[in-house]
Amino acid sequence: MARRYGGKYSPEGEGSAEGTGRGSRIEVDPVGGRVNLLFLPPVILVFMSLGAGAGGLVRGLIAAGMLGGAVWLLRAGLLAEAAYRARKVARRPALPRKILAATLTGLGAALATYVPAANPLAPLLYGIAATGLHLAAFGVDPVKDKGLAGVDTFQRDRVARVVDEAEKLLAEMQSEVKRAGDRQAQARLDDFQMTARELIRTVEEDPRDLTAARKYLSVYLRGARDATVKFADIHQRSRDARARQDYLALLDDLDQNFAARTRKSLLEDRGDLNVEIEVLRERLSREGVRFD
Repeated sequence: MARRYGGKYSPEGEGSAEGTGRGSRIEVDPVGGRVNLLFLPPVILVFMSLGAGAGGLVRGLIAAGMLGGAVWLLRAGLLAEAAYRARKVARRPALPRKILAATLTGLGAALATYVPAANPLAPLLYGIAATGLHLAAFGVDPVKDKGLAGVDTFQRDRVARVVDEAEKLLAEMQSEVKRAGDRQAQARLDDFQMTARELIRTVEEDPRDLTAARKYLSVYLRGARDATVKFADIHQRSRDARARQDYLALLDDLDQNFAARTRKSLLEDRGDLNVEIEVLRERLSREGVRFD
């Protein structure tokens, strides 16, 4: 497993309690450079439209706005799809952003290639081609909810709501620690977030754990988020070493408690399995099946 660098002359120091290094993992950006390159065509289109007369300028600006808006929709759609795929229980995106982005790209391409005196069928073909290429390159949005077999819709929706809230709180904590600009706090928060997400995955795999874990994923995380906001404010203002130490200690306590809750859930699952196995063995033995 990769370890975060922490030598004698590193900012965290050799013996710092920054965590175990579990947070140092490579995460692939779901957006990527190919999406950012799509901002280039609308910019070029604006400059090309400057010398096309009043009508051409208006058409060029509208088409550039469509193409730029399509890129923003695509970025949001890819992020939503990545969050959807990362979870075991998730609702489909409420807004099909990738499909809308493809449609908007096709309309923008059609308007950008429209010439009043030319064949009116050509812009339509360009628009259809642009829409098809966009869908081929980036796909469509998830079209159905993702849940567990045998879990009713009500229970699945409860889990999805709690998970959504927990992920939102974790993202807010990440944003606040980045605002504070403390690398050791950032590293320690990364470790805690991995522990919290282990509990989230446990709840997703078995929604029966939701009742016991809900306090951790809502009340405790909300309190941790509030504490992170206060730490970021104090650290930006005064770099108070005591406040920093208190915050790191809080993350340590949260990490241990969340990990303990996850272990308890797994042990309870094993206990339920052992009971089921014993019942099955007893039933089979009554049918004359012997076990050595």
